[in-house]
Amino acid sequence: MNTVIETILNRKSVRQYTGRPVSREDLTQLVRAGMAAPCSYNKRCWYFVVIDDASVIAGLLKGLPNAQMMASAGQAIVVLADVNLSHGGAEVPYWIQDCSAAVENILIAAESMGLGACWTGVCPRDERVAFVRRVLGTPDNIVPFCVIAIGQSTGEERPQEKFDPARIFWNRWEERGA
Repeated sequence: MNTVIETILNRKSVRQYTGRPVSREDLTQLVRAGMAAPCSYNKRCWYFVVIDDASVIAGLLKGLPNAQMMASAGQAIVVLADVNLSHGGAEVPYWIQDCSAAVENILIAAESMGLGACWTGVCPRDERVAFVRRVLGTPDNIVPFCVIAIGQSTGEERPQEKFDPARIFWNRWEERGA
């Protein structure tokens, strides 16, 4: 099988980590992969806050109930957007697509590097956006999109088979019988 396809099919959300640190070199490689993602009008409105400080992770854990796996992961990447740089600005949120593409690249890169990763949502929950802004000290034009836990996986999680041929249509939509 093609190694890229194999990596994509093996990607999973990892919530169990060993606690062993990930190097800054590897974290930088993950962000580099994120920056290689396609984006609307090549605006590259994304920014990344790479966290390897336990006190910053502890601060984030206080307001992100679905990100508790960061405690054992030990590292995180926060993906943010400058809505002033985004195609369409804040009114037309192409930045959400841009950030989503960057996140997916990071998740696939982590899998390819033997690391565990888990995408945890911040946007569109206004209270979580405001919380992450406070913890990271970002200005109003910078919108935290998500937090990705990054760490050394314990290997407990397994990829799920998600392929469903019943969700494929060729050439046009077809009604299905119940």
